Amino acid sequence: MANKTCEQRVDERLGWRLEELHEIWEAEKKGEESEEYGPFNEYGISFDYVAPNTFDDQPQGYFRYQLSYGGPSDEFRFYANPDLSVYEIEYWFLDWNDGASRTLSGKDYILLRDIYDFFDEIGVTQAEIDKSME
Repeated sequence: MANKTCEQRVDERLGWRLEELHEIWEAEKKGEESEEYGPFNEYGISFDYVAPNTFDDQPQGYFRYQLSYGGPSDEFRFYANPDLSVYEIEYWFLDWNDGASRTLSGKDYILLRDIYDFFDEIGVTQAEIDKSME
């Protein structure tokens, strides 16, 4: 697998992440935790805001739900309107100077939008925007 590019691996990794998140989120909505993956609040590494121009060729800010880091790493990126409602969600798979992404749609988009909405409802999105302005 080390010789495969991120583009060759992204769909498999995205499918795996979506299966996990679906199970974890369904349990969370019932007030439970996933028997296999544990509680939602222990899944992933961080949810933060990446301000515009943080990276080269990144004119637009986005919210990042980072699931792993290092090589490889993966994350969901949420692009939001000024009212913080989401209009696009991408999955990124990154591995040492290589990367590939997919734009979510359908039930996958709805799942991740619901997760984003959870972070927004508890005030994390606004807190992250505020931190970026300090």
